[in-house]
Amino acid sequence: MLSKYGIFCKVMEAGGFTRAAAEIGYSQSSVSQTVRTLERELGVTLIARRRDGLALTPDGEQFMPYIQAIASAERALEQKREEMEDLADATVSLGTFTSASRSMLPMWMEGFKALYPGVKFVLRQGEYTSIARLIRNDELDLGFVSTEVIQDLETLALHRDEMMAVLPGGHPLAEMDAIPLSLLAREPFILLDEGDRSLILEAFARQGLTPRVEYTVMDDSTILAMVRKGMGVTVIYDLVLMSPHRDLVVRPVAEHPERNIALAWRSWDTLPLAARRFADYIIKSI
Repeated sequence: MLSKYGIFCKVMEAGGFTRAAAEIGYSQSSVSQTVRTLERELGVTLIARRRDGLALTPDGEQFMPYIQAIASAERALEQKREEMEDLADATVSLGTFTSASRSMLPMWMEGFKALYPGVKFVLRQGEYTSIARLIRNDELDLGFVSTEVIQDLETLALHRDEMMAVLPGGHPLAEMDAIPLSLLAREPFILLDEGDRSLILEAFARQGLTPRVEYTVMDDSTILAMVRKGMGVTVIYDLVLMSPHRDLVVRPVAEHPERNIALAWRSWDTLPLAARRFADYIIKSI
């Protein structure tokens, strides 16, 4: 819908009220009334009606460049609004950890890109606390966190992720259907680095146990390779183990400890449009 500034410019381009009204689909009386309203607001007569058509008055000549500038800015604003609706050249920045970016995130990004081909994603790897810190500092729009660790952000629950025991092939504990943490605590242990708080260590602590941690590693695929070589056992999340892992034995932990993965953001009201649309897409997908 054209504003009064756009309508005035269209009248001068068309050379008449009737022709301008036909071009923009308005009635002739509506166009005339809009021009009169603009003249009243400015306190001058902008158009002189002559036998050979319309012409700008001297005052109109003075105001015309400014009216054209406003109309041009309005067109640019509307174009930008349409681009943003389509998310053309929009960017979603998102913090993630390895298991989430391998399992859940690819299908969501692929589906969202099918709807909005112009959107771009910037992913930053981290762990719960560093991701939350970047969200609080407005360095990330969204991020995956554990709700056991992060409580001061707005979140959307996504997945309950049980901890599983992982052993090398032929390990004596592999004969058990479920392995208690008390037995895992006696073995050389490879710990997943979860940042400032370790939910895995907290699961042991609730049982009054301290595992024999010999290695602390951030990358879960490296941990699985180390277990495969017999360097120790581990407790790791089921989300990491969704694909088959040869030469490894995976068993439930008897106490069934878990983490709750959520998508987090600082404030829904100030979330950029592209990030809000992506969060909405995830909400509808789960």
